[in-house]
Amino acid sequence: MSKAILNEISTLLQQGRAPKVVEAVKNALEQGIQPRDILEEGLLAGMNVIGEKFKNNEVFVPEVLIAARAMNRGINELKPHLADGDVEERGTVVIGTVKGDLHDIGKNLVRMMMEGKGLTVIDLGTDVDAERYIAAAREHDADIIACSALLTTTMDEMRRVVEKATEAGIRDKVKIMIGGAPITQQYCDQIGADAYTPDASTAAEVALEFCTGA
Repeated sequence: MSKAILNEISTLLQQGRAPKVVEAVKNALEQGIQPRDILEEGLLAGMNVIGEKFKNNEVFVPEVLIAARAMNRGINELKPHLADGDVEERGTVVIGTVKGDLHDIGKNLVRMMMEGKGLTVIDLGTDVDAERYIAAAREHDADIIACSALLTTTMDEMRRVVEKATEAGIRDKVKIMIGGAPITQQYCDQIGADAYTPDASTAAEVALEFCTGA
């Protein structure tokens, strides 16, 4: 029976039906299903399906945004029932669009996909300079710094993030991921970043691998 309810939560989330997701989460709790199971096998499982479909061009940005909204509503409903030990710490990512660049749609998608993998994401917003990335990584004991850029003129800030992380002595503890329209694997290798990913779904998968070794 519990499997059917968890599948229902996953399906409703994929359809972006936020009020129904909240209802189904309440129903699952009333039936005594563990909050952690609801989170992992219902909400996160549904978001994983959306991530795969997005990667395969089966769904597009609007569907991802609606599904992510439904996931967040479900998680908010679940939060009071999740004890500290219930949720496995999967890792922390500091994300932002680099200094001089105000584009945030790509960054927001990556953040949602990473949250959909159960990662904790600290979103610094847009126009973020190297120093702010480093300060936030230290403050939140982050596993990853993720930098986005849409303009070729702002790409060089990514190089500064790598340099500043080295200067700050955290380079061996923090993975640096980069992405955005003008970014390539060649540029990633050139500046010494750890990973370049071409889309939000892949970024989330790589981030989870970095954090959990899975």
